[in-house]
Amino acid sequence: MPFTPFHFGPSGLIGLVFGKWVDLPVFVLANVVIDLEPLMVLVFGLDYPMHGLCHTFLLGGALGLAWGALAYPARGLFKSLMELFGLPYQTTLSKMLIGGLLGVWFHILLDSFCWSDVRPFWPLQANPLLGVLGVAAVHVLCAVCFVPAIALYIVLAVFWAKKNRAVPASEQVR
Repeated sequence: MPFTPFHFGPSGLIGLVFGKWVDLPVFVLANVVIDLEPLMVLVFGLDYPMHGLCHTFLLGGALGLAWGALAYPARGLFKSLMELFGLPYQTTLSKMLIGGLLGVWFHILLDSFCWSDVRPFWPLQANPLLGVLGVAAVHVLCAVCFVPAIALYIVLAVFWAKKNRAVPASEQVR
């Protein structure tokens, strides 16, 4: 993707739908973490592919698991942020690991359709996904996913707000 925020539409939608099994903030932020690789290439002028080894399912998967594990101590911060957005947050280490792994893999999948330097199945050098979906189609898909992601977020936030109002504050579990 030319801009990592394009990934937020589909990753937000998927994270909200599968929030029972996947840690939403870790899943969404995994789409940012992986793009630290091309950012470093640009900032430091490295003689390295823009989408290098971190953009492979094998090593990217390891990065995703590492991100999930590193995020675990910040789960209190994530809980505060989710409450700020009006969503409940209960997580486990396994949900965070799954969120990191699947978030990175999802990012790699989307980038594999668009970028010729992505080698998703490294050590194989071929990218059989390149061009399966055109770059414009991937961009439109990502942009369009913002609409149902925002709609679902609003529905969930309203649901949880109503649920919390129905339960007296003294009986709410924190």
